[in-house]
Amino acid sequence: MSRTAIDLNADVGEGMTDDAALLDVVTSANIACGAHAGDPQTMDATIKTALARGVTLGAHPSFPDRNHFGRFSMSLAPADLEREILDQLEALASIARANGALLAHVKPHGALYNEAAKDARLAAVVARAVARFDPRLVLVGLAGSALLEAGGAHGLRVAAEGFCDRAYEPDGNLRSRALPRAVYDDASTAARQAVALAESGGVDTLCVHGDSPHAVSMAKAVRAALEEAGITVRRM
Repeated sequence: MSRTAIDLNADVGEGMTDDAALLDVVTSANIACGAHAGDPQTMDATIKTALARGVTLGAHPSFPDRNHFGRFSMSLAPADLEREILDQLEALASIARANGALLAHVKPHGALYNEAAKDARLAAVVARAVARFDPRLVLVGLAGSALLEAGGAHGLRVAAEGFCDRAYEPDGNLRSRALPRAVYDDASTAARQAVALAESGGVDTLCVHGDSPHAVSMAKAVRAALEEAGITVRRM
């Protein structure tokens, strides 16, 4: 069933784009928590910018891998990974509280997101950490993924995500960034895909990657196309 409203999110606080301009367009922010990018100063600045625009705050935890921007898998014991995620959530949440705000959702980043989409055991670790931290948080994951199943099993509300600027494989997984044409650099292509995903009814939120050099123009094109198609863009 086609949606009449959808959330538009972006990964921010990563120091790779004009976050203020991006946050003028999107409705939810996934803020880097210091593991793959960001630090207390950037977290604070990003939260302030998002709040000034009425954008929902979310955490964007990652494998602790700043050298590779969180895009490489790491073999961590489940307890160690759970503690890592909890520490990242608390780092961001404490700064949000200092600004009089609360986190609303959690969306893993990079390799953690992609692996948890397919690996039920890893997905359970992520979901358990989020549920332990705050069971009111929404867990965001790839539509149809093991992460969403794990979130539901741990009593969390979940949001199925679609990607405007990434290519999909026939099985519904994202194409590896190591392959050609995995990331779109054309705003019109991203806009068409966003409308198709929204009209499919299978996603609750759409993502524009904030680390893309075209992120702002991409987000503007996506939002304009959604609204032209009669789909309201609103917070999750």
